[in-house]
Amino acid sequence: MTLEDLRVFVAVCRTGSLSAVARELSCTQPAVSQHIRRLERELGLSLLERHPRGVVPTPAGRLLRNAAAGGLGDIDHALRRLSDLVHGEAGSVRITTGATTVRHFLSDAIVAFRRRHPRVSLEFQTAHSSRSCFDALIAGGLDLAWITLGAPVKGIEQRPVIELPWVLAVHRDDPLAAKPLITTADLAGIQLIGLPESTTSRARLDAWFTERGISPASDTSVADWDTALLLAELGLGHAIVPDLPGWRGPGHPDLRLIPIPDLPTLWTGWAVRRWDALSPPARAFAETVVPEDLSP
Repeated sequence: MTLEDLRVFVAVCRTGSLSAVARELSCTQPAVSQHIRRLERELGLSLLERHPRGVVPTPAGRLLRNAAAGGLGDIDHALRRLSDLVHGEAGSVRITTGATTVRHFLSDAIVAFRRRHPRVSLEFQTAHSSRSCFDALIAGGLDLAWITLGAPVKGIEQRPVIELPWVLAVHRDDPLAAKPLITTADLAGIQLIGLPESTTSRARLDAWFTERGISPASDTSVADWDTALLLAELGLGHAIVPDLPGWRGPGHPDLRLIPIPDLPTLWTGWAVRRWDALSPPARAFAETVVPEDLSP
C-alpha cells in the first residue's frame, strides 16, 4: 500500500469514476484500476461497487476513504510547508470556490493581499457547489474554500463572513418592480429562474418554498447567480437571489432588486480543514476579506 494508492482511491470515491480520475492524472484507466486492486489485495476486502453510471465505495471502502482523506490532506499540507522551507519560497495560497466568487467577494482582498505579500502566489480552483469545495478540501492540496454556509460537515470548519439578504430581481417594467418589498403572497404567481442544482442556496430556497406551500412556475435554469440576474434584467423571468455587491446602480438601469424580508438570510464565508493548521499566508488572505469591503 502506497500513498499514491490511497490518493487514487480517494479521488475515485470523490468523482465516482475511474475514467475521470485517469483524466485528472493524465494516465490510463487500467493504471487507476491497478491502484485500487493493489489496495483490495492487501486488505482482503472489496472497496468499490461497480454500477452502470460509475462506482461507489463499499462499507469497507467508505471506512478507508474517511480515514485516508483527512490524513492525505495533512500530509499534503506538511509537504508544501516543508518545500517552502527548503527552497526559501514565500509560499502560496490555494483557494477553491464558485465561478462568481472572485468578482463579488474577493477582488478587493486579492488586490490588498498582493500589495502586502507580493511574493506569495494565489491559486484558484473553480468548483460548482459548496459540496464540491468540501470534497476538494478533504482531498488535500487546498487551503481555503469560499462557500455558502450550510449544515455542519465532518472534518470541515466553517466561518461566516458576509451576511446576504435575499432579493427578487425583476425587469423595471414588471408589475412587482414598484413594490418596496416582496411578501410571501407576491411569490405565488412568479415565473422563477431556477438557481443551480445541488447548491446550498437552491436547497435553502426550495425548503423555504415547501414550508410555505409555494410552487412557483419555472421553465428556465442557470448555472450561477450572475446569469439569473442577467436573465431577470432582460425580462425573461423573476430571480430570487442573494443581494450581490455590484448589481445595483447605473450599470444596470433595467434591473430592480426588491428585498424579501420573510426569507432568512444566507451567510457566505470560509471553509477550512482546520483553522489552526493554516499557513500564515493562507490565514492572512482569509483575514483580508472583511464585510466592510463588500457592501453594495
